[in-house]
Amino acid sequence: MDLSVVIPTLNEAVALPALLADLKVQRDVSVQVIVADGASSDATTDCATRAGAAVVIAPRGRGAQMNSGARAARAATLLFLHADSRLEHPRHLREALDAIAACKDERVAGHWPLRFARTQPGNDLFYRYMEEKTALNRDGTINGDQGLLVSAKYFRELGGFDERLPFLEDQRIAAKVFASGRWLTLPGVLTTSARRFETEGPRRRYTLMSLIMGLHAAGADEYFARAREVYAAHDASGALRLGPHLALVRRVLREAGWRRACEIVLRAGRYTRQNSWQPFFWCDVALRLGNRPWLRWHDRLFAPLTNNVVCDAITAALIALWFLLLLPVAAVIADPRD
Repeated sequence: MDLSVVIPTLNEAVALPALLADLKVQRDVSVQVIVADGASSDATTDCATRAGAAVVIAPRGRGAQMNSGARAARAATLLFLHADSRLEHPRHLREALDAIAACKDERVAGHWPLRFARTQPGNDLFYRYMEEKTALNRDGTINGDQGLLVSAKYFRELGGFDERLPFLEDQRIAAKVFASGRWLTLPGVLTTSARRFETEGPRRRYTLMSLIMGLHAAGADEYFARAREVYAAHDASGALRLGPHLALVRRVLREAGWRRACEIVLRAGRYTRQNSWQPFFWCDVALRLGNRPWLRWHDRLFAPLTNNVVCDAITAALIALWFLLLLPVAAVIADPRD
């Protein structure tokens, strides 16, 4: 086997067959397909079996499922894909393997830029920004939708996926790659479904993602220990209500005490200041500036000037204002039930 492909699934009988068909027509590569299922209640495992994939039943949770699938892999190289991914052409995987081999680096991991498959019109700039951001190879821009191509040896060195949470396993392993090796943008693009953005609302979904990433960077483990109370799996998601998430964060900060709460907010401010490049990049994308002058201006001038504790504190104060005053109002406008 040249490659073992691990696909975590939970009630993916609709999306999975298309990806399995894409994998079956790949040329010049020998592929083992492993579907790591988290006890689906639909026909997911039947679809996988009919397509000739190996099925591994694993504890529910994407990290645990992918680790279980990796343990069943026979190839020296692993590829982790989501069930709603689509490959571009029959040499998609061969070209990716060749790109990794050309690096001649044992500590390298590959990912693809994304293209969103949409069923609803509108929000063109939003999706274009999201797509172009996935090709940047910046910390915080690489996630599980983009695939993970890595040698089995390096995957073991990374310690596999974090199984403690039902989400963020992709961000945590991405950070480990940044710390110990390097990321490679693979040739071509990977298509992924926009279903979660379309179901939950793109702006509300992006707001929640930003909130979660800020809390993760702040080390707010108290929130994540209780996140299952309010965070819905993809198969149970609907129009996103931000109110329950905001209420949980307020409760966590209140119970943590003022010293711990201030520490979390300050760390979140530092994380936000470190991501100040995103509005600049948005300008480049909106104006279709391929040479990224706004992003380059940020990296050369703005970032060095703001890389200090004073700017961290100012950003933290702005975050507190946003969270306490502006975000609750926006949440109520988006959904009066909040």
